[in-house]
Amino acid sequence: MSGRYLPAALIALALAWPATAQQATTEQPNEPELITAPPEEVVAGLSQDNIGITTSFDGSAILIYGAVKRDAPEPTGHLGVIVTLEGPSGAVTIRHKTREMGIWVNTSSVGVASAPTYYAVASSAPLAEILDPAQDVIQRISIPLALRSFAGPIEVEDARPFTEAMLRIREAENLYQLDEGAVHLVEDTLFRADFTLPANLTEGDYKTRIFLTRDGQVVDQYRAAIYVRRVGLERWLYMLSQNYAAIYGLMSLALAVIAGWAAAEAFKFLRR
Repeated sequence: MSGRYLPAALIALALAWPATAQQATTEQPNEPELITAPPEEVVAGLSQDNIGITTSFDGSAILIYGAVKRDAPEPTGHLGVIVTLEGPSGAVTIRHKTREMGIWVNTSSVGVASAPTYYAVASSAPLAEILDPAQDVIQRISIPLALRSFAGPIEVEDARPFTEAMLRIREAENLYQLDEGAVHLVEDTLFRADFTLPANLTEGDYKTRIFLTRDGQVVDQYRAAIYVRRVGLERWLYMLSQNYAAIYGLMSLALAVIAGWAAAEAFKFLRR
């Protein structure tokens, strides 16, 4: 009895399968997700995106300007603009020296996995007024948060004095700068910020970030790159020292010998 009805059941299942599959496929197609643009966007530019370091390089100036683009009436809330300029990063070891038996020696150290060689922050108002602390942690905007995690285990009880000393030293060298109020905001639309770069810049790619905040929350951001390179004789000597250290050392020794001989001959001539 069961064997007689089995083929009929298979035929019925085969006939019903295309209709079931068609119904499953035509139930409801997936609608494409609509990506809505933010109500406010940053449109910005740089006065220059290439800086050449020569033997007579004594610093440079960068103008970052832009506008807030809106496709709707301006939202309510306090508007803020924050601009950061960050140099290439590298590992840093901070050492603490103490005097032992009349000799200064390194007694403890803390390693930072990554710290920018240059970092500057400019804002349209104090950061405490236009940037929520949680947003600062996420975006790493303020100078202390620009430092990455520590490298390796920490062998000291408190690492804060080490990082504070590093920040203090680099601020004294104008490598870390915070200028609250340096971003000039006109009618909550146009803005500009001027950065003065020191003479002791490190070669590499510099990152520019512009944050647009509303009531402390970041609503949009803009990124651009600035390329800092050695040019001319400065670059040739730098590449020679990096790729051909032995030749660079011999050439430096030869120049020192020639300069010493020339000074001695000049001194003899003046004594005559």
